[in-house]
Amino acid sequence: MTDKDIQANFTQFLSGLAVQTMVHLGKMANPVTSETKIDLPNAKYSIDLLAILQEKTKGNLTPEEDRFISAALGDLRLQYVEAAKTT
Repeated sequence: MTDKDIQANFTQFLSGLAVQTMVHLGKMANPVTSETKIDLPNAKYSIDLLAILQEKTKGNLTPEEDRFISAALGDLRLQYVEAAKTT
């Protein structure tokens, strides 16, 4: 793959934020430290960022992007509540 093959898009950006949130929720290992731990304040911050993006881009997303961000937020919010119960 060359630099010419890499194309940024909104769904990839959202996916990166969702993965970052999963790391904060302890669902994935941190790629830098290889540690898995729950960090609720940063998980909440990442979820809030996604919610802001959803609100600010309302009406400007493709149907696929809209479904992706809605599904990601729903899932991450549920996982946040579950993680908060265990800590």
